[in-house]
Amino acid sequence: MNSGDLAWVLISAALVWVMTPGLALFYGGLGERRNLLHTMFVPIMIIGIATLVWFVIGYSLSFGGSGSVIGNFKHLFMTNVSFTHSTKSLTIPDGAFALFQGMFPIITAAIITGSVIGRVRIKAMLVFITLWLIFIYSPLAHMVWGGGLLAQLGAIDFAGGTVVHISSGVTGLVLALMIGHRHNDQHVPVRPSYVLIGGALLWVGWFGFNSGSALAANGTAVLALVNTWLASAVAVLTWGLAEYQWHKRATLSGITSGGVAGLVAITPAAGFVDPWAAVLMGLLAGFVGFFGITFVKNSFGYDDTLDAFGIHGIGGTVGAILTGVFADKQVGGISGLINGDASLVWKQIVAVLFTVAFAAIGTFLLAKITEVIAAPLRLTPEEESKGYDTLMHDLTVES
Repeated sequence: MNSGDLAWVLISAALVWVMTPGLALFYGGLGERRNLLHTMFVPIMIIGIATLVWFVIGYSLSFGGSGSVIGNFKHLFMTNVSFTHSTKSLTIPDGAFALFQGMFPIITAAIITGSVIGRVRIKAMLVFITLWLIFIYSPLAHMVWGGGLLAQLGAIDFAGGTVVHISSGVTGLVLALMIGHRHNDQHVPVRPSYVLIGGALLWVGWFGFNSGSALAANGTAVLALVNTWLASAVAVLTWGLAEYQWHKRATLSGITSGGVAGLVAITPAAGFVDPWAAVLMGLLAGFVGFFGITFVKNSFGYDDTLDAFGIHGIGGTVGAILTGVFADKQVGGISGLINGDASLVWKQIVAVLFTVAFAAIGTFLLAKITEVIAAPLRLTPEEESKGYDTLMHDLTVES
């Protein structure tokens, strides 16, 4: 065991936890006034749900056993998890590994809510999220990070391009398509200051998200942090440029979203590419993110309320494929297209397509099951018009 590595992983776990309250503020600032409190309320509820699911069964299904698709029940209720030793050839105890990995399903599930917030019933959403964490997130985590199918294929994902971003973005899109458009779209960002504060918390937390995924205080952690810093900073500029060229203005909410787009794109590549590649990925991420929430969204006509698919689904896909292009054996131990191994690109594309299909089909089935066992997904037009802040939250107390 190494005390420096342990300290960094524990700090990183705390940083990743902060991302969900940050996302709550970020989404709250971007969302509709009639659902301001509710937009922030749901991600905080998910902290409780996702944590309990991870403790009871999620960790065991994700990292127990050696199956191709799913783990086993060896670690139910975190039994047989050592808090003093490692069984994974790491220099941190298994308990620290479980703690750090347990922060990822929280933020992943919270991202999903942005696609349909304000028109989905809270009971249905919370039941769906519980099922989704067990039957979608845990198998994907096992297949990518637990030695399962996608890892055996040779696909790589340093910190969650497929497991976190593509899965959550695609899930949000499928839910948005199933539920349908808002009856009365009042989507005008109401609190740009919330967007900035929430975005800043996401940004800081993301340094732990990516750099902590090295699972040690070493050179890979440094590389991942530098790449995360560079890609996000460059994406701020390219998003702002695209926004100015398209709308003849650049906004605070826009460039903050650009930073998030850069963070999403570099996530799968953070420990595998050189800093110059991170800069190029950030350049593309800003343009692609803006393109995703404007041209793609408008062309296909889906109602992704807070652009979970546009930023996370599309951005995660671009990042995962570019990881196959720019991966450098000298820095991350694996070669991509630029370094002479074109096969990694195809492995990444297969992993992306598999993740999209797995998340989309699974989401559709789980949403149908949710409607049977819990409640209809969608609010009535009258309920939606009032907004959840009026239906559920005491504005005189919480605002």
